[in-house]
Amino acid sequence: MSRAFVKEDGGGRAHRRIDLPARDDPAFDEAAARVLLQASLDGDTESAEVATGYYWGERSLRPHVERILAAARESRDEPLERAASRFLR
Repeated sequence: MSRAFVKEDGGGRAHRRIDLPARDDPAFDEAAARVLLQASLDGDTESAEVATGYYWGERSLRPHVERILAAARESRDEPLERAASRFLR
């Protein structure tokens, strides 16, 4: 069998370390929204979901993502704007 088809690592993707404020910190939800959006840009939403406890599209994060979207539009950050728009669908 070709080595191209042999899985040698024995596991799935390793989750990256994500620093967040304490869950009871009032800034947690905004930070979680930012982490989810950045992770989507990096192609690793799963790690952000594990770290934050929120899934992509979480309704309670919408106000934060709407503010992030407005700031991204103002600063012309197109990748972040696309990610925030996808989150809000």
